[in-house]
Amino acid sequence: MRTIRIKQGTVGLLFKNGEYLRFLNAGKYWTRLNQTVRTYSLFEKFEAPVELDLLLKDKELASRLILVELKDNEIALQYEKGYLKKVLKSGVHAFWKGEVDYTFKTIDLTDTSEITDIDMNILRLTAIATYTRLYTVESFEKGLLFVNGNFERTLGAGSYRFWNNATSISIAKVDTRQLQLEVSGQEILTRDKAALRVNFYVSYQVSDIKRAIIDNKNYVDQLYILMQFALREFIGTLSLDELLEKKDEVAKYILSNFSTKSNELGVTLKNAGIRDVILPGEIKEIMNQVLVAQKKAQANIITRREETASTRSLLNTAKLMEDNKMLYKLKEMEYVEKIAEKIGEITVSGNGNAVEQLKEIFTPNKK
Repeated sequence: MRTIRIKQGTVGLLFKNGEYLRFLNAGKYWTRLNQTVRTYSLFEKFEAPVELDLLLKDKELASRLILVELKDNEIALQYEKGYLKKVLKSGVHAFWKGEVDYTFKTIDLTDTSEITDIDMNILRLTAIATYTRLYTVESFEKGLLFVNGNFERTLGAGSYRFWNNATSISIAKVDTRQLQLEVSGQEILTRDKAALRVNFYVSYQVSDIKRAIIDNKNYVDQLYILMQFALREFIGTLSLDELLEKKDEVAKYILSNFSTKSNELGVTLKNAGIRDVILPGEIKEIMNQVLVAQKKAQANIITRREETASTRSLLNTAKLMEDNKMLYKLKEMEYVEKIAEKIGEITVSGNGNAVEQLKEIFTPNKK
């Protein structure tokens, strides 16, 4: 015989020659030489030394255990005092009652719905993150949720977690900001058969994400083709000169005539315009010649207008001087003064009448 003491916070299982006999609470016990006692802490998970089903035949032992049975497609979150302690996989798990406040949350991994009943901070933990898949929709995006290829619902900005299982889950995202589409290098004939190359742009915004993604395949490519047709339709009705004069009206034309078709793509047109009109070399040379001729004609008109105004001014001055002798004399003195400004020195020779002659020039006639 020998004495075995089981301390507080622990329990024991009594075995005889390897076979389970009974459950032992804390206390002092006498055992035979062919008997052994295995002790277990009540604060830890119970790991059965033999088949658990054999031990559970003991009603006293069974009454002291919490059993968590998980199928192959299940896991459980083990909480202790409200804190996540561990993630339990499929199988039977046993815990001692009484000392630790255990709670368990069983999860069906085949569930395809969004995880909303578990805090996102817990889902980020490594122990459980491997069982989930994360999708993020940015603040400028909207998303469409597909489960097994079937549309489920529209998603706004945020993070979404789903259980990692064999079910196909995907999210198609679309940028909902105002975007710009370039339609470059379009070779188009005008009404008068002038071949042009046009660079064009259109600003748009996705307004119906479901229509853009589900009802249409590659809505951006379809919008590009639609704008090509719109541009050709607009330019094809105009001559070259009319196009150069009215190219700013393309936005008004496209917004008024193609908004309905763009709405069928789930897109709202915001603005449009021709960025560049590139002319062939021959037409460009002719246009330059026309421009030079126009500018020369304008210059000639301005020159003639200035000459006419100058002649009219001279005529008016002559009429005034004809009627006013004093004005005529002042004009004469003005010209003599301008001549004098050009003279560096004066040399007097002859009979001495030069001074009298100058005096006569600068003295008004008193008659």
